[in-house]
Amino acid sequence: MSSEDDVLAPRGARRARHGNGRARLAEVAALAGVSTATVSRVFNAPEKVSPDVRERVLNSAAQLAWIPNAAGRALASSRSHIVGAIIPTLDDEIFAAQIAGLQATLTQQGLTLFLGCSNYDPALALEEARAMLARGVEALALVGEDHPPELFEALHRQRLPYVVTYAWRAESPHPCIGFDNQAAFARLTQHLLDLGHRRFGVIHQPLAHNDRVQARLAGIRETLASVGIDLPATAVHEGPATIDAGIVGTQALLAAESPPTALICGNDRLALGALFAAQHLGVDVPRQLSITGFDDLELVSHLHPALTTLRIDNRAIGVAAAEALLRARAGDPLVSCELQPEFKLRGTTAPPPRARE
Repeated sequence: MSSEDDVLAPRGARRARHGNGRARLAEVAALAGVSTATVSRVFNAPEKVSPDVRERVLNSAAQLAWIPNAAGRALASSRSHIVGAIIPTLDDEIFAAQIAGLQATLTQQGLTLFLGCSNYDPALALEEARAMLARGVEALALVGEDHPPELFEALHRQRLPYVVTYAWRAESPHPCIGFDNQAAFARLTQHLLDLGHRRFGVIHQPLAHNDRVQARLAGIRETLASVGIDLPATAVHEGPATIDAGIVGTQALLAAESPPTALICGNDRLALGALFAAQHLGVDVPRQLSITGFDDLELVSHLHPALTTLRIDNRAIGVAAAEALLRARAGDPLVSCELQPEFKLRGTTAPPPRARE
């Protein structure tokens, strides 16, 4: 190094290097006071190293700006130390929270996360999965079950551990880390029935290639049918998962000859649009119209009235998915994990007005 480089380099790095100027594994070992084998173990099998030694090695590597050679690690261990995840969209904070939990847990164990986005396109999801398999990912997390059969066939053929997230059902052939979408919306529907509502409207996200939305609508329909209430097509509005779609859907449903007294929305953004539309039309919420959402976004508890909704811990889904894949990577069987949504009763639901019964 030049004298200037020597000044800028970390104290432990001011020594002879290879021709490329990079620190060597042996330097990391010397600075941490461990063997080179221990350094390798920290990055290849961190669970086999005590926390204090692991921290000392990681600190030394950071001080020397040393990064392990991923290609060499993969060749030496027959492992890539990479886990893949494919989510349907980057525009929704619920998936961001899930990925944050997944990545944090994997990083603690020395693994890297590769992220793909399908934009709700099954063909693109299959293409991304194939690309990840070609790069040697050791495990894969997928959102939902609605993927091409070829994708799951490829995973089974390569005996690659995988989990389906953000969904759970007892009869699923896949290991699921999530919640029962049908049961969640049955619970919201039952809450409105218990309040006395009998005229319902539904605003939901696109059904195509989205098994979670399909299950939610089924939960609503089956719960209403159990008390003899039919949900006609005219009472259902489908649109993007946006505030604007909630506004448009609510305007259409409230313009009907027999408008609903209860509106079930597929997520909180749609519910926000419903609330804004009702306020613009002069419809009192909840005295004239009850509204429910799903997700419990931070904003909705601060509205007036605050939104009745269901909350699911999306970060916990990511953490549970990562832990399941880590156990599978170590040879343990994959086991499904069901999380329970938390009911948030707030100010947007109430009994229907007697004048409209």
